[in-house]
Amino acid sequence: MLQPWLHFLVRVERGAGAVGEWVMLTYWLPREPSTPRSSVWRKLRRLGVAQLADGLVALPADARTREQLEWVADEVREADGDAGVWLARPTSRGQERALAATMAAARAAEYRAVLVRARQASTLSLEGRARVGRLLRKELRRIRRRDFFPPAERDAAVIAVEDLVCSSPGVGVDREGEPAAGTAERSASRGGRS
Repeated sequence: MLQPWLHFLVRVERGAGAVGEWVMLTYWLPREPSTPRSSVWRKLRRLGVAQLADGLVALPADARTREQLEWVADEVREADGDAGVWLARPTSRGQERALAATMAAARAAEYRAVLVRARQASTLSLEGRARVGRLLRKELRRIRRRDFFPPAERDAAVIAVEDLVCSSPGVGVDREGEPAAGTAERSASRGGRS
């Protein structure tokens, strides 16, 4: 006879209290050679995964994230490792909030680094500001691709990069880090060249 406490169901209500589905990758790679391990870790980092345990990572589930983790799983298997992709739901809203907070904190640190670099670049020449502004714009796009739970630091970083680019010749960025319309007028009003 099964013990009743071993097979209880956790009911998740639909609506405001519902938890979302997550796609998880469980993987193992041999220690040697180390190149495949490094390659897999870099790819997972670029995807912005939440590390749940050694060899277990998660992303909010959608078609794109599932496909991306399936590609990584294929790479693991090609390197003589073992990998599986799973769909799962946290058992509580609190667990999901904690996971999202961990991911948001990681992105917040990346946005803070962009903010610091933009502020440091404000003392450069016009050409230097334009060059750094282009690099930071690309970095914002990379971060945004893995930013599933945007932190407040995102807006500050985007504004700092926009201010940096608008104070130099060229094109500014919008809140998404893309070239913004009308930045020539803003640049001219701030004393920059249009």
